[in-house]
Amino acid sequence: MTLTGAILRGAALAVVLASAGPAAAAPDCREETALGRDYLVCTADPAKDRIVMAVENGNGAPYGRFGPFVDAEAARGRTVLFAMNGGMYDGALRPIGLYVENGQTLKPANTRTGPGNFHLLPNGVFYVKDGRAGVMETKRFVASGIAPDFATQSGPMLVIGGKFHPRFLKDSDSRKIRNGVGVAKADGAVTFAVSKQPVTFWEFATLFRDTLGCDDALFLDGTISSVYAPEAGRRDFIYPIGPIIAVVE
Repeated sequence: MTLTGAILRGAALAVVLASAGPAAAAPDCREETALGRDYLVCTADPAKDRIVMAVENGNGAPYGRFGPFVDAEAARGRTVLFAMNGGMYDGALRPIGLYVENGQTLKPANTRTGPGNFHLLPNGVFYVKDGRAGVMETKRFVASGIAPDFATQSGPMLVIGGKFHPRFLKDSDSRKIRNGVGVAKADGAVTFAVSKQPVTFWEFATLFRDTLGCDDALFLDGTISSVYAPEAGRRDFIYPIGPIIAVVE
């Protein structure tokens, strides 16, 4: 190759690399403390990071754990940078509330009353659409007509318009390992959190509102709370899980 040809080829390669933009990075994971309780917190930018949800493999069986999901994504040429259990599920590991994947509603919204945390109304929906994310009360979300790319319903809501869920008690003694998701009011960043010690709903809501700046946040589950965050040294696999929320590249 001539010197001129090498220069031209190098210039062309530089243009291609520049147009490709920066490679996706794993969500920023860090430790946070609120009211004396410790948490792992991971933040993603829905405008830049690809936030997806998954529950079943290509054969119609639930993934059940992070490992099979990570392997399936790798077979598709994608890397899972972060994942968290993403909502409550039935005995078959399938969602009990609204679940939307790749624009298809696989389970309609559940607005019934009933027992358990899911029915501690108001519950809510975490959704992603066109590079933006949100957390909204379920009935409000249904009335909004939003057609999300991905969505999962869980409950209860932790923070609603900057206020704690009306059923939360500051002096509650019901503590469990808990995980949830919120959207920052300032910049729309999605913040995932899991407690390192058992916490009350009040304590968990305090983290999202007062420490993480989320006016709206949603409880995803308790006890089985699991995280796949290699950059933070977490690859939880103890409990079976249903829906999965993930950041992939």
